[in-house]
Amino acid sequence: MKNLNNTLRAIAFAAMTGAVVVGTTACAVARDQQSVGAYVDDAAITTQVKAKLVEDKSVSANAISVETLNGTVQLSGFAKTSAERSTAASLAGSVKGVKSVKNDIIVRP
Repeated sequence: MKNLNNTLRAIAFAAMTGAVVVGTTACAVARDQQSVGAYVDDAAITTQVKAKLVEDKSVSANAISVETLNGTVQLSGFAKTSAERSTAASLAGSVKGVKSVKNDIIVRP
């Protein structure tokens, strides 16, 4: 039951974050920088990465931002340790459809 609650919480958080990403990057489609299909794929990748970050208790998902463009995931924000920074990048890279991860997370104890 606890695992189910954690998963549901992660999905809800990811869906909420995904909606923000969709609203934030909508101009990319309008400017013809990205096809509609790629835009939808990127939004799904962003949502899945955020869900993985929320599920992993060693990562502070609230302190990490996730953006995706053409399969490249960019992580930014803050981590308390280099291990947390590395774990976030590893989790992002494990999501299906991710071509590369740009890890701009800053370690700030």
